[in-house]
Amino acid sequence: MTEPNTLGGLIGGALIGLAAVLLLALNGRIAGISGILGGIITSTGWGDRFWRCAFIFGLLAGAGLYALTCGGLPLELQARGPTLLVAGLLVGVGTRLGSGCTSGHGVCGLARRSPRSLLATMIFMAAAALTVFLTRHIF
Repeated sequence: MTEPNTLGGLIGGALIGLAAVLLLALNGRIAGISGILGGIITSTGWGDRFWRCAFIFGLLAGAGLYALTCGGLPLELQARGPTLLVAGLLVGVGTRLGSGCTSGHGVCGLARRSPRSLLATMIFMAAAALTVFLTRHIF
């Protein structure tokens, strides 16, 4: 196990918060990634689709820039192929059932003091802890 990158986490968290505030202040939109990505498919106007594509591109470009400057991404994938596909589909279904994802509820919803987002975030975190426990200690 590697040492945690505390400074990187603080900077990343501040940038996520800044992006969420700017999107809300400038566009009146919540920075929930699942809603932004889903809106690319369901949007009818080019302007609405453009900002959504730009936001997603920025997420990917940020990871690419990090990989270029730091010599790769700090990822340790324990699963491959079909397992990742099923996991991704389950995450997608979960975001639809929860009416949003951790970025929408956990970052933006909690900042707006939404009781629904508090409950959703608590459920997300409990499910994540249970998943880690099961995959590391049971399976």
